[in-house]
Order: sequence, then C-alpha cells, then structure tokens
Amino acid sequence: MEKDTELQLDYALKGKAWRVYWILLKNGRPMSVREVQRALRFSSPSVAQHHLEKLRELELVHKSETGGDYSLVSEVKIGILRHFVKLGKLLLPRYFFYAVFCTTFYLLYFVFLMQDFTRENLFITVFGLIVSVIFWYEAYRAWRLKPF
Repeated sequence: MEKDTELQLDYALKGKAWRVYWILLKNGRPMSVREVQRALRFSSPSVAQHHLEKLRELELVHKSETGGDYSLVSEVKIGILRHFVKLGKLLLPRYFFYAVFCTTFYLLYFVFLMQDFTRENLFITVFGLIVSVIFWYEAYRAWRLKPF
C-alpha cells in the first residue's frame, strides 16, 4: 500500500466510520445497514448507511447488488490495527501472543528446571517476571485502544 493512500485512510477512518470498519472486520461476513446500526447502537439506520457509504467511497467495502449487504473488500493495517491479529472472528493484540509465549516458558522454567535458589536462578526469575509483566501490560494497552 502506498504511503499517501495509507495516510488518507488513516485520516478518513476516525470515529464512527472506524467503528463500522471494525465491526465488519470482526464479523468477517457481509452485514446489512440495520445489522450495523444495531451492533453499534447508532440512533438510526441512516447513520450506519452514511458511514458504510463513506467506507465504500474509500474502496474498503463493497455493496452487493442483491440485498444491499456490505462486505469488506480488503483489510488495511492502519492505526491500531497494526497491533492486532485476526483469528477467525477474534481480533487479538499482537502482544497477547508474546505474553502467552513468554509466560508459558517462564512458568515451565520455574516449575521444571529451577532446582535450587542460586544467584543465576534469581536473575532468570526476576528477568522472566519483568518481561512477562511488560508483555501483558502492552497487550492490555492495545486491547483498550480498540474502538469498542
């Protein structure tokens, strides 16, 4: 993706349009105007339609000829989406995987490999704990930045 297009999308995807894009990405299936309106608790379907049309103008969604459902044309990794990974319908912070990996190996070391309490084991224990806490904190911060 070109840098200018990326900046344009980053500028255009704000507020409610961002939330509409997020719900379409999260659901992974075509949605009607009414479904988007209900999912995001917009005051009326016209608000949802306005933002869906805005996304269509940006060529991020496609409106089907029959039924009028909107579906994602492409996924863009802009803004906070750079920090998320999609697994099916789940959008998880990238740091979540780092945190799980680091914490798992930290606990495995602590349970199976640490036999006595030496200076080296104290260092590994403290270092592993600090790294795990940092990854969990970053995963939590990214999770709080999602639109809703």
